[in-house]
Amino acid sequence: MMMAVRGSVFRWVSEDIISTHYLTNRFTLQTQQRCGFRKVVKKVEPKKGVAEEAEQNEILHKKGVAPAPDPPTPHVPTRSFGRLVKPFVFTIGFTGCSFGGAAIWQYESLKSRVQGYFDDVKTDWLGKIRPQKQGDLRKQMNQWWSSLSDGQKTVTGIIAANALVFCCWRVPSLQRSMVKYFTSNPTSKALCWPMLLSTFSHYSLFHMAANMYVLWSFSSSIINMMGKEQFMALYLSAGVISTFASYVSKTAMGRFGPSLGASGAIMAVLAAVCTKMPEAKLAIIFLPMYTFTAGNALKAIVALDTTGLILGWRFFDHAAHLGGALVGIWYIMYGHELIWKKREPLVKMWHDLRTRGPPGPGTGGNGSI
Repeated sequence: MMMAVRGSVFRWVSEDIISTHYLTNRFTLQTQQRCGFRKVVKKVEPKKGVAEEAEQNEILHKKGVAPAPDPPTPHVPTRSFGRLVKPFVFTIGFTGCSFGGAAIWQYESLKSRVQGYFDDVKTDWLGKIRPQKQGDLRKQMNQWWSSLSDGQKTVTGIIAANALVFCCWRVPSLQRSMVKYFTSNPTSKALCWPMLLSTFSHYSLFHMAANMYVLWSFSSSIINMMGKEQFMALYLSAGVISTFASYVSKTAMGRFGPSLGASGAIMAVLAAVCTKMPEAKLAIIFLPMYTFTAGNALKAIVALDTTGLILGWRFFDHAAHLGGALVGIWYIMYGHELIWKKREPLVKMWHDLRTRGPPGPGTGGNGSI
């Protein structure tokens, strides 16, 4: 079974390695350029001896001048796992809210389809008696949007959100806020919301294009299997969980630094597709004659990220990639049964809340006849 779009897994991994290294260099360059001036290179003076320094301080003390203070030592982040308690609680709470909200969203979508059917019939009837405008841009956009599948519509929204954040990175006045809220770092003051917002954040156009290409290639298959509501819950939850895995890895190894990108969430989508359809055939985009199974591709990606995490490679965030892949594998094997198929009590409670009306005569006090 060939994929609808024959995406290259190994090409994506190599591109992500290059793009992340390129992202780091460009980000540092842009940060330095925003200062507006260059620091003057200080001349290195020979160190004074202890006796000479004490004699100079004594002379300054007699003159009533305070000696120069010692230069401050640079702040080195400490490995404190206590800072991860709040992100851990946020990860659990956000995951639960994501799947709970997706269940309610699906209920509302099914309920609105019946009303939407009658609205479509009315629109078609009015369209026949109303004169049509030639070259109406709004009509053309509606026709284009209607021609897309549910999976393509969902991914188009995700791509639009990433493009908007990418444009915000280009606004100089927003740089401070973007670094604070759209990059994830366990030593930052803002810990929780960047776990989600950094999933939609790309500083490099090449990095964003590579991630969105892979998402577009594999999203149609997984959305057809799950539905757009369950897919969005998995995508957002995987983004937060993969960021938390990055927090844990950076804190344990003492290698702190900002991270951003949708790679963790996309790895969950890729792993879910490969786990659900392990015999599906994939091919390298520039070498279509060489094919391999999705199961083997997933094993190679997990092995690569595990090796990079153990050996301490810093090409890209291996912990976030590995965390996202494990989320996708676990959800297909166990999570769907444990979480999504047990949503009925929540949906029933929401249904009772939605259909409850004001008490009246003959309603029994609960709005039902």
